[in-house]
Order: sequence, then structure tokens, then C-alpha cells
Amino acid sequence: MTESKKKGLIVRSTGSWYEVRSEEGKVYHGRLKGKFKLKGPQTSNPIAVGDWVMYEMEDEVHQTVLIVEILPRQNYLIRKSVHKTGQGQLLAANIDQAIFIMTFKMPKTSLGFLDRFLVTAEAFRIPVQIVFNKMDLLNEEEQDQVFEWAGLYQSLGYGILFTSIPKEQGIEEFNEMFQGKVSLMSGHSGVGKSSLMNIVAPDLHIKTKEVSDFAEKGVHTTTYSTMWELGKDTYLIDSPGIKELGILEIEKEELAHYFPEMRELLGQCKFNNCMHLSEPGCVVREALEQGDIAESRYFSYLSMLENNDNRR
Repeated sequence: MTESKKKGLIVRSTGSWYEVRSEEGKVYHGRLKGKFKLKGPQTSNPIAVGDWVMYEMEDEVHQTVLIVEILPRQNYLIRKSVHKTGQGQLLAANIDQAIFIMTFKMPKTSLGFLDRFLVTAEAFRIPVQIVFNKMDLLNEEEQDQVFEWAGLYQSLGYGILFTSIPKEQGIEEFNEMFQGKVSLMSGHSGVGKSSLMNIVAPDLHIKTKEVSDFAEKGVHTTTYSTMWELGKDTYLIDSPGIKELGILEIEKEELAHYFPEMRELLGQCKFNNCMHLSEPGCVVREALEQGDIAESRYFSYLSMLENNDNRR
């Protein structure tokens, strides 16, 4: 490694410019050397927050750097590009865990949206913690429904936490969840991501907006992914409010591999190429009929297979 070339971490992306944090903790404004823009997968952005890169000083006076190399990724999370058809947008790279915030109402998070997130994370081998926020807004019947959902996803191996900011429910556990990890926080706009982040990292003063009573949909407050340093080896990535979580880079034949309850049954169907639709001798359909696979999860599988939108 030459002295002019140094290693840095991408902590913010604003399109064509990036904030690069040196190993000494100094943050520079950086941009890509042109020849690197065409490398890598078909994405609208070649670098993601969480990427490790090699950079060279470009301008000492303005403290800008040139990114000359993108180091290999441990993993990454991608969504459909909002502007370019057929391309993906990298949300983050080198993630230890994803924390998905969801709410039963104000706004309501659909199980279809959660399942799409989980499949995407499974595809890139990213563990997920599911946080049910705004528990204080729920009556007893609604709470029972949330506990039923939580039981289903806990049985599939996902971490579960219930939180309420006004009642300080689960806040200490929420804080502990981040320690020593690179975490990506996601979920619909309005579910309380920014409010929860402000509790974990009050010094950051992250902008929040109220949920519209009329639409029950949050106003997007994050345009680009940003990585915050919360402590030693502890980073939090706040991703943009996700409208399109594309099931990218997943073949239809592989989709069942990313549903843990279906993955357990792989190879047991009568036909090797079983798509678990109406084929004879399908153990996945048998498990569904016996109640071992939840109807909502199977419906999500079908929707993704048919490329239908079941996120509402």
C-alpha cells in the first residue's frame, strides 16, 4: 500500500459526492475516479454507505479526495432504482444486522412489506431484528394481533422487540441491540425510525416529521443513506424510506430458499423443480394445509413469484 493511497469508510452518499471517514476519524468529501463508475452490478450508484474504499488526496485546501478503489463487500442491501428501470440502488454495504421498524397503525405496516424486506435480507445473509413500535397506541385486541405476528416471526428465527417511546417500553433493549455492530434501520416512513434514533443517539438531532392523520403515511425525511457513529465499533445506517424493495438478483426458482420455513423442506417435494403451486407431492403445500406454514407467508411467496404488489 502506497503512502498516497489510504483506506476509508463511506459514511454518507449524496449522489455523485461521498463523505469518506479516514481510519483516524477525519471526514473528507470524495468523488469517484471516472473509470470506476462502470464497474460492478447494474446499479444507479456504484458505492454504498458502509463500503470500504481506497482514496487519494485530491485537494489539500478544500480537503477533497478521489476514490480510486472499492474494496470487496461482505454483503449489501439493494432496492429497485426509483429513476432507472431494470437497475438497482445500493442502500448499504457490510451490514451486521438489519433492524426493521414496523407499526400496527399510524401508519400500518403490511406483512407483505415485512416479508419482502426479510426475503431481501435473507438473500444477502443479513440477520434481521423486527421492532414493533408505537405499542402504546394499541387496544388489547390490536396488541393480541401484534403478539400473534411476533410469535410467527420469532418461530422463524427473527429477533423481536416491542417498543413505545411515551411509555419507555423496550428502549433500553433497543439501545443494547446496536452495540458493537453495523446496523441498518429500515421501515415505512412514519413508523418512528427517526424518533427511536434520537433516543439512541440524542446528539445527532435527526429530523423527524409527524405522520399525516389524513393519509396515515409518513413524510419522507431521509433522501440518502447516512451512517452514524454511535460508539466504538457501533454504527447505524439510516436508509431512505423504502417505497420499492425490489426482489432483485433472485431467480423465481430460488425464491423459496429465502423463506426459512420453506427452506427446511427443500428437496422433499416429489419434483426437484417444484414451485410449490399445484404440483403433486408438494410438501410445502402439505405444510400449508396442516398449518405449519402461515397463510400470510405463503401469500407473500405467491405475490413475489407473480411480481404482484402485496405491500399495502
